Amino acid sequence: MDRMSPTDAGFYYAESENTPLHVGSVAVFEGPAPSYGDVVRLLLGKLPLVPRYRQRVRRVPLDLGRPLWVDDPHFQILYHVRHTAVPSPGGEEQLRNLAGRVLGQRLDLAKPLWELWLVEGLEDGRWALISKVHHCMVDGIAGTDLMQLVFDLTPDATHGEPQDWTPQRNPSSLEVVAGAVQDAVAHPLRELTRLPGAGGVRGAARAGRSLFAGVPSVTRKLATPTARSLNGPIGPHRRWAWSDAEFDELKRVRTAFGGTVNDVVLAAITGGFRELLERRGSLREGLVVRSLVPISVRRPGQRGQLGNQISPAFVDLPVGEPDPVARLASVRRQMDRHKEVMQAVDARSIIGMGDFVAPTMLSLGVRAAMSAGQMWCQAVTTNVPGPRVPLYVLGRRMCSAHAYVPIAGGIRVSIGIFSYLRTMTFGINADFDAFPDVDVLSGGIRRGIDELVAAAGDAAPSPAAG
Repeated sequence: MDRMSPTDAGFYYAESENTPLHVGSVAVFEGPAPSYGDVVRLLLGKLPLVPRYRQRVRRVPLDLGRPLWVDDPHFQILYHVRHTAVPSPGGEEQLRNLAGRVLGQRLDLAKPLWELWLVEGLEDGRWALISKVHHCMVDGIAGTDLMQLVFDLTPDATHGEPQDWTPQRNPSSLEVVAGAVQDAVAHPLRELTRLPGAGGVRGAARAGRSLFAGVPSVTRKLATPTARSLNGPIGPHRRWAWSDAEFDELKRVRTAFGGTVNDVVLAAITGGFRELLERRGSLREGLVVRSLVPISVRRPGQRGQLGNQISPAFVDLPVGEPDPVARLASVRRQMDRHKEVMQAVDARSIIGMGDFVAPTMLSLGVRAAMSAGQMWCQAVTTNVPGPRVPLYVLGRRMCSAHAYVPIAGGIRVSIGIFSYLRTMTFGINADFDAFPDVDVLSGGIRRGIDELVAAAGDAAPSPAAG
């Protein structure tokens, strides 16, 4: 039976009325727009490459085991591929408003967990695709690989004809329960033998000691004042905004001050949150916005596989610091420290420890955490490296793409960073009621980049840049 991993199951259990847990994107293409029928036929021809898109989630009675993926005998692609338009000529604001409504709506958990919307009516004859895929199916890296798989690398690519498909038989309820009981006993024993080191138990103990060594760092974070005014309950509606930057700008800053492009991105986002809090009258010295930064732990051979392979890092964005270069240095130190911890601990083994958690406890624990909310973390920032080569759909070139990252558990804003060709985009997803000023954040990120670029122009190249 194709059972969810603990991480995937956690994302599935976290779904609730006000917290849809899908990731998504908005991709804009050169015109003219293809017909709806052509898009449907294209997807039908590609579906054999991604069989998960014809599968739905099946819960185990009483959550005795983690949910299963089973073929949907009633799969109908016309339900999943939608067609809409904005009043022509639609600009960025009209597209953002439409995307905010579409991406803010929950997926039907009784069906395969994805949708694709064809959007016509954009200015200059352009059109767009809005995609939604539940987080239990993909993380950012897997989603990028899927996009490269479904899209074409050349404008003159040929496509296979749609093929007949016969769903596999769904297991009976008795088989599902029996499989869950058997898996609950056998799977942890198998995983124990796979833990790193000379012996699974010793490897697990070494990982535990490395994690324990990080307790002082966690304690210091607990004592740091965070922008808790950004936390709170989440409603059913979303605001969505975006900003963008050229890679050459970010690389110029990296060359001047060292670190990585991701460090520069986080420093620019820090500038955006600083401006937002200043406008709200909530900024003070020493304040930070703590962001969850998911880090991919996929091995090279795992690219293209669905499912989640991510490890969390928590970064204190120093919004109380007025100097943009000092903010970058602070972010860089934290990310360097996280890399040291990742080298000392096999993050995949830590993620795998979820296999030892009883499925019922996993389900109850995730729901309790989501309903209670938290004040530890204020934002999510996810940087997904996208393709550096042009992508096409039915011969039309993709001009730009913006990522959508969900919010949940008292975190009322997320930023999905996506790179394509020589551009990096920032897609901001925020609770509608809590962020009427979301444009201040998006504009502040752009101004944060400008500050760093200006500072880089006055600085000599860093010997540590790379």
